[in-house]
Amino acid sequence: MAAPIRLLVNPAAGGGRAARVAPVAEEALRALGLTVQRSDTRSLDHARELAREAAHAGETVVGVSGDGLLGALADELRGHPGSVLGIVPGGRGNDFARVLGIPNDAHAAATIIADGHVQSVDLGIVQAGDAEPRAFVGIASAGFDSDANRIANEAPPWLGGLVYAYGALRALAAWRPARFEIELDPPGERHAVVGYSVGAANSKAYGGGMKAAPGAMLDDGLLEVMVLGDVSKWAFLTRILPRVFKGTHVEEPEVSVFRAREVVLSADRPFAMYADGDPIGDLPLRVIAAQAAISVLTPRTPPPDSAFARAAVAGEA
Repeated sequence: MAAPIRLLVNPAAGGGRAARVAPVAEEALRALGLTVQRSDTRSLDHARELAREAAHAGETVVGVSGDGLLGALADELRGHPGSVLGIVPGGRGNDFARVLGIPNDAHAAATIIADGHVQSVDLGIVQAGDAEPRAFVGIASAGFDSDANRIANEAPPWLGGLVYAYGALRALAAWRPARFEIELDPPGERHAVVGYSVGAANSKAYGGGMKAAPGAMLDDGLLEVMVLGDVSKWAFLTRILPRVFKGTHVEEPEVSVFRAREVVLSADRPFAMYADGDPIGDLPLRVIAAQAAISVLTPRTPPPDSAFARAAVAGEA
């Protein structure tokens, strides 16, 4: 018999979208023969408490929200071997669901949960000073992205998915280049660059479909580290930013891409690193790839642009 479902809902996510999606998902899961208990979250800390309670009870945790809640749930569940995370997209960006091939339609997402196909997924782990390590599912970045994320989080909810473009444009107006230093292990390289941002990617996308790290995979135990060097604001706006949506920005000479299990990042002025849309630690800090850290319910057939390296290889065999 399938494990009972604990549906954790952030009713404020997506400007209220999660609250509208949750009853549809709950009804669909019950119609598929699953036992469902719904709990609404008041904060990320409250979500962690609920996930911990569900894991101890042997329930499958299903997040109805965007990437912020999913990152918090994954962070909690990585400490509970045997726990499983399901996803019903309910946020504005839903990038983690997108790269996993989970559709926005609540009925279709419920069918994937009921099907019960479990996939091991990597996480990124941020260690900042003496703070507790924090996990994320998508992309952690700092610099220009710190400003853009902060502005996006303060934007009015009616902007919907446009909030990310709004944040980037607002941040660009006041941006001045920063000097970043990164140390990659392996291969034990150090780099210094003046520019816009440094990102450590566990997954391919952020910001509502921006393929910031098109080569990132969720099952290779590595981070895709992207560095955007110094370009004029006009070049950023007309040449770099439009290409991020297709992932072709990595072909530009100002963009450098590295792969490593760990990266240490610092800058010449204070920045908060953001991951899954929320602040996760202040620079300087370390980001570590944690291979097969959690189990996630995913489609049995990976999408064409699969986030899974081994699944893609198996599909070509």
